[in-house]
Amino acid sequence: MCTVTYLPLEKGGFILTSNRDEQTIRKSAIPPSKYLLNNTAVFFPKDQQAGGTWIVTSHHQYTLCLLNGAYVKHERKENYKWSRGQVLLDFFHYNDVPLFIKEYDFVGIEPFTLIIVEEKERIGLYQLVWDGENTHLEKKDAEKENIWSSVTLYEPQVIHDRKKWFDKWLEEHPLEKRNEITDFHRFGGEGNPESNVLMNRNNIVKTVSITSVISSQDETTMQYFDILADQEYKIRSL
Repeated sequence: MCTVTYLPLEKGGFILTSNRDEQTIRKSAIPPSKYLLNNTAVFFPKDQQAGGTWIVTSHHQYTLCLLNGAYVKHERKENYKWSRGQVLLDFFHYNDVPLFIKEYDFVGIEPFTLIIVEEKERIGLYQLVWDGENTHLEKKDAEKENIWSSVTLYEPQVIHDRKKWFDKWLEEHPLEKRNEITDFHRFGGEGNPESNVLMNRNNIVKTVSITSVISSQDETTMQYFDILADQEYKIRSL
């Protein structure tokens, strides 16, 4: 939930990919599966420790992805109301971005950034930030590429460097090669394991998985790479 990229596809659709950087002592997530939320079929890997998720998709409806933190690094409180990973699942009780922001009770939840891809007549891309006191909604250009890195793990210079690496990768990969984005999530960087896209800080905090949602006209696919177990999973929704 700490590095996220968004790519529009040539014939419509998109690819949203997330590296989950976590403490290695945390229980491994349950691989993606199908669940029913408010009569909506959704697909997500489940966090065993808190029961939520950091990425979820519903076929040709909504795809959400979470990053820890808002605009700047915050000081953690001892207790919060519930896990930020629950917020993504709660969204499907609203299935509407403005209604969710208006009705949902964010108070008592740790700051986060939520990327929302909405699939209607046209794709909508939103960045929802909860800074611990207020929500901030920004509509992004869904026809342009984007990258986000969590402010809780990465200093501004590292976030800037990652944007530079991403821009270089885009220059080298035309639209027809965008499905290779997981290579960027595996190998992007300049050889420093602490700041590489696939990061490792003394085996205490490291990238534990890569999840990619590919939405095309025909189907939605979630690919999940469990880095620690060296296993790959794929689930499709037609």
